[in-house]
Amino acid sequence: MSKSTTVTTGEKSSLVTPRFLISLLLVVAGIGWIVYYYVGPRGNPLAFPPVEGSPKAIADLGRWNYAIGFGLLMLGLIVSAHPSTPLGRGRGVVVGMLGCFLVGLIWICTFYVFSDDLSSLWVMNDLGQWNLVVGIAFMAVGFSFATKWE
Repeated sequence: MSKSTTVTTGEKSSLVTPRFLISLLLVVAGIGWIVYYYVGPRGNPLAFPPVEGSPKAIADLGRWNYAIGFGLLMLGLIVSAHPSTPLGRGRGVVVGMLGCFLVGLIWICTFYVFSDDLSSLWVMNDLGQWNLVVGIAFMAVGFSFATKWE
């Protein structure tokens, strides 16, 4: 039985599609949000007395900033697992799937190796045990690519 595809031949041959641009925008926005929060609004909680960041509205969100950033990043990767994007067809599916699996595995292994003193690892030092959730989330996104693998 043949599979029916809703993607036309023209869309498959095109490298840049609106869906691909949206996925890139979501990934970049997620990474940008995490970096922005870590550098600016987070302040310096290790200083004595702790230095508060600004703007206060973003600083008050605390760890929710990481949920927003990683959520945008994961959503962008999931959106890219579609046949109309380069990561959603052919070898791109394998690259996306294995890439997400390896990033998740490396994230979790790095957390376990350095769990005694995370102060030298950016972002990981704020997340604590939530690093496991981030690693497992990367692996879950890898499964969204795995469903597209033929």
